[in-house]
Amino acid sequence: MEIWSTIQKNKLRTFLTGFAVAWGIFMLIILLGTGNGLQNGVTQEFNDDATNSIWIRGGRTSLEYGGFKPGRRVKITLDDLHYLLRNYPQMGYYSARINVWGARVNYGNDFGDYSMRGVHPGHVVLEKTEMLQGRYINDFDVSNDRKVAVIGKLIANDLFKDEDPLGKYVIIRNVPFMVVGVSDDAGSEWEQRMVYIPITTALQVFNKSGNIDQIMFTTGTLPLQATIDLSERVKRDLAQRLQFSPSDPTALFINNANEEFARFMNIFNGIALFVWVMGIFTIIAGIVGVSNIMMIVVRERTQEIGVRKAIGAHPSSIVLQILQESIFITALSGYIGLVLGVGLLELVNKYLPENTNMFSNPTVDIRIAVYATIVLIVSGALAGFFPARKAAHVKPIEALRYQ
Repeated sequence: MEIWSTIQKNKLRTFLTGFAVAWGIFMLIILLGTGNGLQNGVTQEFNDDATNSIWIRGGRTSLEYGGFKPGRRVKITLDDLHYLLRNYPQMGYYSARINVWGARVNYGNDFGDYSMRGVHPGHVVLEKTEMLQGRYINDFDVSNDRKVAVIGKLIANDLFKDEDPLGKYVIIRNVPFMVVGVSDDAGSEWEQRMVYIPITTALQVFNKSGNIDQIMFTTGTLPLQATIDLSERVKRDLAQRLQFSPSDPTALFINNANEEFARFMNIFNGIALFVWVMGIFTIIAGIVGVSNIMMIVVRERTQEIGVRKAIGAHPSSIVLQILQESIFITALSGYIGLVLGVGLLELVNKYLPENTNMFSNPTVDIRIAVYATIVLIVSGALAGFFPARKAAHVKPIEALRYQ
């Protein structure tokens, strides 16, 4: 009751003290939530593919080389993949890929036009594809040119409804394929409507030219610089093999996901450092605000302290009263700042569009906010303790004369 009475007598001072604490915790929550949202967004951007991978795609020459004029299309084949496998033991999971657009898929009276890819078994790792039912394309399928297919979960919903698709046959461009698996992909809804078939079958049935669209492989645990060196060597070797200038920027596109991921993480680490620095300075500002106000509190109550001592109050009871007031105000204000900050983040997360890039799920570790609140409470208590202890040991007559 004494604390409440003191607070009511000094409403402005109490508000300023509480506001400093609540604002510090509120801003810390918002800054940390924003930092986590950026981190989740960056991580989500790379959830679709293996981050330790290299992707190769043919382009068109822009430089004259070996008697060939610019503008020649650079075509890659399975032989080029086999060449790389023989010469680069660093390659982990691998796959060639053929894209077939607008493939009509029929099952019974239902049909749809979907995208299709011819792949190797390693494609499931490179694309981070999740199997919901059955299995993925395997080596036996590739070696024997089997007509089997893995369909995305949305295709299964479109064509099979509640029926189990495993073991059933679908007709893809008038060719029957047995469904051996149902897949999911975190990348996009488009990839959940994808059909995967063996690369050899795709070449035999849908691509008589023998050309492939991409070669991709993982690089295991190689450090970043080693993957950069590897991609440069691969380009030089393929340039000699496919007869284009190694310095031609458009003849062959090699995307090193290791390098991209490291670059994004460096950017994020810089943002995270900025967020923490701002958060720490916000907390320090709150501590300074609480400390200054508590010192004012003690000075204002010096005469009151003299009266209490004159009527027999023990110095420890005087100090304890001021500490209780400080702890009560900072704890309550810190809780209010915590609730408001978390509430705002939850509101933003609720109405955040699902397709937002580079920002997702701006959550915060509540433990950090609680620790920060405790730091503010302890700081406020210490800020009041030392001047209160000094004032409590002043002789009553001197305290009464204090202005």
